Amino acid sequence: MGRLFGTDGVRGVAGRDLTAELAMDLSVAAAHVLGDAGAFSATGLKRPVAVVGRDPRASGEFLEAAVVAGLASSGVDVLRLGVLPTPAVAHLTAALGADLGVMLSASHNPAPDNGIKFIARGGYKLSDAVEDEIERRLGERWERPVGSSVGRVREAYGEADRYISHVLSALSGRLDGLNVVVDCAHGAAHMVAPEALVRAGAQVEAIGARPDGLNINSGVGSTHLDKLQQVVVSRGADLGIAYDGDADRCLAVDHTGAIIDGDQIMAILAVAMHGEGRLAKDTVVATVMSNLGFKLAMRDAGVNVVETAVGDRYVLERMKADGYNLGGEQSGHVIMLDHATTGDGLLTSLHLLSVVARTGRSLRELASVMTVMPQILINVKDVDKGKAAVPELAAAVLAAEAELGESGRVLIRPSGTEPMIRVMVEASSADQATQVAGRLADVVRTNCV
Repeated sequence: MGRLFGTDGVRGVAGRDLTAELAMDLSVAAAHVLGDAGAFSATGLKRPVAVVGRDPRASGEFLEAAVVAGLASSGVDVLRLGVLPTPAVAHLTAALGADLGVMLSASHNPAPDNGIKFIARGGYKLSDAVEDEIERRLGERWERPVGSSVGRVREAYGEADRYISHVLSALSGRLDGLNVVVDCAHGAAHMVAPEALVRAGAQVEAIGARPDGLNINSGVGSTHLDKLQQVVVSRGADLGIAYDGDADRCLAVDHTGAIIDGDQIMAILAVAMHGEGRLAKDTVVATVMSNLGFKLAMRDAGVNVVETAVGDRYVLERMKADGYNLGGEQSGHVIMLDHATTGDGLLTSLHLLSVVARTGRSLRELASVMTVMPQILINVKDVDKGKAAVPELAAAVLAAEAELGESGRVLIRPSGTEPMIRVMVEASSADQATQVAGRLADVVRTNCV
């Protein structure tokens, strides 16, 4: 059996891979690990406190019951937050002085999938070491609390307003006059996102805001932008915002329907924060997959770029370690560390809209700060990913880099979970990027078997 925890918690098909029994056992183990680490000293209460939230998936109902049962049976008091975005659960973990947070979601995955994310005291994701310890202690023998020592459970659905007030308090101005279409992916943001945008002054039309437990991410949301593009253009809206299922990220479309990705959103925010003297150390943190156009735009704007491995947790680690306050990924995970402990799609969208409102410039004009370089990604499957550094491939990469010069780049990256090597090429034209990537993929297929 491989490692249960992936890049963002434990995921699988609910009821088959992610069962009620596993959810309960994980919650018990998490309570024991964090308790042993002294994390339950924060509240000063007799018993530790956990907050539990979920997205609207049907399976979230039974998984929530299992998680709550596991925590309460371990002597943990539980606050049930109901349906809320992942960043809301992270914020409330800190704001309510809770010792542990749990979010049930599989993000942008289809409805049959689900996942469990544990959040540490203060609202931060767990480290790999803590996740490994939780796995190690699954199924261990333990002394079960009885009587007055068992945890108590109560509903705390009203705490959604505390989160909305928090993200609005981070804005420096209002959004009056902006006509916005917001796609909530039939997910966790379907109530809080339209409410927050309206309170900020925007005129809002919401789509993907009628979850039925089975339609999350189905043809809507940040992975399916077609409907948002159509509605923005047909309504003559200023722009559109799309969240994923748990709303920890967002993408946008401008008034013409053109997609504005995470790199462009980061570029807009970085330039604005830099101009206002709010960008810590004049630096933004991005991953190795960020578009070359982003890096060139930041160079021209006088902003430094620090690169990390792919994954928002690595971006966050670097930000915390070196004191940076803006970072993120091309996928739309943007971390604004002055206001949040994790990627927050609603917070990001509010700040993006705030730049539009303050400057009076369209999103299309603001996004022109960077030119998106054509990027081709080929996933070469069923190869030995351990051979990603063989001499033949290294030589082919050097030749490709010489051909591309400063107007392109090559990235060869073995998959972390599959027998696959990813070949990414950026170039000044799509044709050149496609040709170079195809040649390198052929080298991988020939020499990495």
